[in-house]
Amino acid sequence: MPAWPGRRSARPRGRRGLPGVPVRVALGVAVLVTAVAVAYFTPVFAVRTVRVDGAAAVPEEQIRAELGVPEGRSMLRIDTTAMAARVASIPKISTARVQRVFPGTVRVTVRERTPVLWFTGPGGAHLVDAEAVEYAVEPAPPGVPELAAAPPLRRAAVTVLTALPPALGPEVAKLEARSASDIVLTLRDGRTVLWGGADDAARKAAVVGPLLTREGTIFDVSSPNLVTVR
Repeated sequence: MPAWPGRRSARPRGRRGLPGVPVRVALGVAVLVTAVAVAYFTPVFAVRTVRVDGAAAVPEEQIRAELGVPEGRSMLRIDTTAMAARVASIPKISTARVQRVFPGTVRVTVRERTPVLWFTGPGGAHLVDAEAVEYAVEPAPPGVPELAAAPPLRRAAVTVLTALPPALGPEVAKLEARSASDIVLTLRDGRTVLWGGADDAARKAAVVGPLLTREGTIFDVSSPNLVTVR
């Protein structure tokens, strides 16, 4: 039936939100914004606990001090990247990771440096790790070989040491890098291994073990294709 002129069709009326936005969506956004603001600016998610994993040589108190967690600060407002960088700046720590564990825990996981070599310097024994980083001046643990090398040659020395067969590593008493192509190992029983340069380490590591079963005092693997014993 045609509508009478001037007569409007009846339409259901409901509550209106923002133009083009359903009421429920607008309300949901408002609730979400309020919740985020509460979590971000109030102590609801404040840091209450700091957990340190992986620390042995470094006191936990030192790690906590470097973290610098502001008292009462919301978990959402802490800078975990900056905190991890501060912890990793501790000389005895190689890497650090900082995580938020809600509702109120900051977890710090560290990997400490382990000495693989040491050398005599000002103040005593200087420890060097597997990344050729000198990180501490203190007595070397038993079994760690002595290093005789100028600073530019330390990485080559570490490369050689870490390439050795597992059974040979503990037998090394001293590692001397006279030059980049002249690295010498002195074993604990007095025998000498002429290693040469740090190149071709895998091939040298493969031949040095069988070579050391022979009689002799000087074992030359500097040219792994032509080894000699004297």
